[in-house]
Amino acid sequence: MTVLATKIASAFKAACLDELDAPKPGNVHIFADGHRMTAPEFLQSASAAAHAISMPRARVGTRILTAVEATLAAVGANTNLGIILLCAPLAAAADADLPDLRTALARVLESLDTEDANLTFRAIVRASPAGLGRVEQNDVFEPATVTLRQAMAEAAHRDRIAYQYASTFEDIFGRGEPLLEAALSRALQPSWATLAVYLGFLSAFPDSHVARKHGAAAAEEVRRNSLPFYTRLQSSENPAYLLPDLLAWDRSLKVRGLNPGTSADLTVATLFTHRLRNILPSAGNSD
Repeated sequence: MTVLATKIASAFKAACLDELDAPKPGNVHIFADGHRMTAPEFLQSASAAAHAISMPRARVGTRILTAVEATLAAVGANTNLGIILLCAPLAAAADADLPDLRTALARVLESLDTEDANLTFRAIVRASPAGLGRVEQNDVFEPATVTLRQAMAEAAHRDRIAYQYASTFEDIFGRGEPLLEAALSRALQPSWATLAVYLGFLSAFPDSHVARKHGAAAAEEVRRNSLPFYTRLQSSENPAYLLPDLLAWDRSLKVRGLNPGTSADLTVATLFTHRLRNILPSAGNSD
């Protein structure tokens, strides 16, 4: 691997580990496992996927499929499909060595073709995420007839990860990064800053992973119930006092099988973007 690829891989692994350190209600973290998955499995997954995510000059579809296959070989389960789908284009953008990270990302997304779509469709089928079904257009079980970005745009209204491809990662750059920067400026510990990002996403819109598995009403209920936690965290001088209540809500969500996985995936992508800005000279002036 090149020096840059090694830095990108390290940034990816660190972002995944940072996300696990935060007590994210309903999601797997170091305080509690859940949904038949454990924190160590996510650690293994991050290490397994990092090399594929950061392959120099590789197309996005290749990064995605190789990372999914490496994860399945390491842990035998789909632990990180959403993370991979979000971070592969970001890694490709960092690899482009342009003066602005989001400009580079826009070029990466615009360059996606039907081969990227086919490779990504294969990865999604291999990972077999919960709630995956058949659709009338751009079905992942069929050969791609459009580019990956076009396929994602068609799914953007029902899937927040697909929406990132259509919007040039608007949620990451327009919401996630400002939330993270504001939390860090308050001198919050990294785990609480990560939680601020997670709750910021969770309270802003219904989690599409919850909606896909349990319906729109359940996703809206989770969003609504996250608002008081988000408000308390924003105003708290000592967030540690929130931990018992966070873990109690965490248990109640997991008992019901409610996993806001999309909000967690968006959080990892935000952390990854933040780390890319810190390690890449070309990312320093991104907006």
